[in-house]
Amino acid sequence: MDRKKLEEAVLKNAKAGKIPCAVCFKIADDFEMPKKELTKILNEMNIKISQCQLGCFE
Repeated sequence: MDRKKLEEAVLKNAKAGKIPCAVCFKIADDFEMPKKELTKILNEMNIKISQCQLGCFE
């Protein structure tokens, strides 16, 4: 995994420090990584998940 490219993809899709859940799923799939691993990286980047598909986050 190219961490720099991953972070660029996250920042490109994040608005005001938040990124939609569906976009996170797509990024994880694009980078062939477990979604759980992406959430760890989002936490490190201080990016919050929004519009949760399960209704957990708004």
